[in-house]
Amino acid sequence: MDRETEARALRHAGRAGAEVNAGSQESSGEETAIIALGSNVGDSVGIIYAAFEKLQRFSNESIRRSSLWQSTPVDCPLGSPSFVNAAAVLTPLSDETPESLLAKLQALEKEFGRRRKVVLNEPRPLDLDLIAFGNEVRNTPKLILPHPRAHLRRFVLQPLSEVAPDFVLPGQKQTIAQLLAALPPGEQVELLKRAAGILPGSGSGR
Repeated sequence: MDRETEARALRHAGRAGAEVNAGSQESSGEETAIIALGSNVGDSVGIIYAAFEKLQRFSNESIRRSSLWQSTPVDCPLGSPSFVNAAAVLTPLSDETPESLLAKLQALEKEFGRRRKVVLNEPRPLDLDLIAFGNEVRNTPKLILPHPRAHLRRFVLQPLSEVAPDFVLPGQKQTIAQLLAALPPGEQVELLKRAAGILPGSGSGR
């Protein structure tokens, strides 16, 4: 093998290795921001798809998008409509911090018509929760990382298990997929629209 051929082979092996190692990088939480999306006011499906497009501005690489899932409201006012839920995985911009990303998410919520809440967990056109930002941990009045209830919520773990099944939230020992599988029955989450590239059975939690 001449040097040029060998170099090409090494470059190809490097790319293949990067693809294989993507899961291990995801598990370590390096350069990964996880966003949970929800909507139960207006055209929720259209809102979530539009939010996906907007979130791309905050990522150095193409974001990973989950399918859309429909869930019954949890800890919401009586009579609240069902939610459309999804998850996205971003590669944060080079100068991004959890706080700066949170500010962008809150501005995006307002862009889609979210107002200052009057009633806890009232219906809203768009809800963007920063679930995790790599291995960063925060506990301030403005931001708690990882999200304190994410590991208990099927409507968060179900879509997240499609796009980051091997991710381990800081403070947890189990992966997203394992947390989902261990949840007790009760919370109703059903597939609404499958995302391109997501195989049937992915994120089933079974």
